[in-house]
Amino acid sequence: MIPQYSSALLISDIHLTPSMPLTAQRFFDFCEKDAPKAQAVFILGDLFEYWVGDDAASNSPFQQEVLHALANLSTKTKTYYIHGNRDFLIGSAFLKKTGMTLLADPSCVEIADKKYVLCHGDALCTADVGYQLFRGIVRKPWIQKLFLNMPLHWRRSIANHLRSNSHAQYQVEANKSPLNNQMRTNVTLEACAALVRDQSVEQLIHGHTHLPAHHKEQLGEQTWQRWVLSDWDLDHPERTTPRASALSIDSQGVRYLDLIKA
Repeated sequence: MIPQYSSALLISDIHLTPSMPLTAQRFFDFCEKDAPKAQAVFILGDLFEYWVGDDAASNSPFQQEVLHALANLSTKTKTYYIHGNRDFLIGSAFLKKTGMTLLADPSCVEIADKKYVLCHGDALCTADVGYQLFRGIVRKPWIQKLFLNMPLHWRRSIANHLRSNSHAQYQVEANKSPLNNQMRTNVTLEACAALVRDQSVEQLIHGHTHLPAHHKEQLGEQTWQRWVLSDWDLDHPERTTPRASALSIDSQGVRYLDLIKA
């Protein structure tokens, strides 16, 4: 039985970190004021900038604050989580404390009598062969077990190193060929078509790409609609327009909610 709700709010790519306090505060406000208005909330990955194990949360006042915000939200509305590419190591201990329910990536849900397939979105970026190879490795259970058995300071060091390398590589490719880089790091039409076909739906919602938009797409005789969720960033106005939004679905339809103006 797939989850069924009359209304829902969907968010992703908040990238919570102590170094982005304005973004974090907007998330806390969302949990307290906006989210409880919906029957269900779906967080489609990358809630955190990175996650190196549930044990790290107990040593972080910031992550404890996030935990309490989510636990409070879960007492008011059903809250679901799908792993992202930065926080796929969120485990059962953290989920139990927050009251969130983990969904597989991808998962089908029914909202306001319509079916949608939800996913983080990184698995749809099939043109980025190197990333898909990396993803396949780090998602192996034995690799994750090996990593989580390392000392916490080792894990944090590895995570910071990977983040720095990823950012540097992205900047190099973006400067070399912005269009090609965007195509490489975006979802592919073929991957989206295969997903909606396999799930027998015509509506797809994902995050990851930081390119919020509503698309009506077609491949051959197959047609579907795709909504991309926004990332959140209210802390770097010098390099990007502040943004924070949610996707709202109810009997009135599907629409983006600007959480900065709200």
